[in-house]
Amino acid sequence: MKQLLLSTLFLLTINTFSQTNCDYTTNITDSLGTYKVTKECLMSEKVFAGTSSYIFCSLASTDGLPTLNVQLIQKSKVFIKANCFNKNSRLYLQLNNGKVITLVHTDLEYCGSMIRDENGFDNRVIVGTFMFMKGTMEDLKNSPVSLMRIKFLTDIEDYVIRKKITSELNGTVYEPETYFMKNLHCIEN
Repeated sequence: MKQLLLSTLFLLTINTFSQTNCDYTTNITDSLGTYKVTKECLMSEKVFAGTSSYIFCSLASTDGLPTLNVQLIQKSKVFIKANCFNKNSRLYLQLNNGKVITLVHTDLEYCGSMIRDENGFDNRVIVGTFMFMKGTMEDLKNSPVSLMRIKFLTDIEDYVIRKKITSELNGTVYEPETYFMKNLHCIEN
């Protein structure tokens, strides 16, 4: 009886802590190398008074180098100030256990592009790639994220990371708080 109880407990533990399957939007291996990108997760959504902003993140691995792709989309009928990424930009993730993880932007400077749609809205899209500092991925795998801070070229913005978001943009339910815990293994070698 004791062995049966231990076996059941062991199987439940394995099932509980098993990693989720990886859902890639891109998974290419060719003569140039390997490139993988996970499905995007909505990390933050703000919709207020005709102005909206969305932050999507995806994890990528280029020949074994893990990175975080960040896409900031802003939509408004009033002026949208340009936030730029440059070599001094940082992305900070505060974990529920109190630790703060720093990701460093690549050297590429990017201020986004402005697109006016047929309804008179200005849409700004800013894309950045951030690299993980050595030793930080283990912490991200073990604790949910509670806050994201992005240091742009001339500004700093904070975003509260919620447990679940049902997007007003597409109706999809996202779980940004545990995105790294569930997906970092997808970009490790």
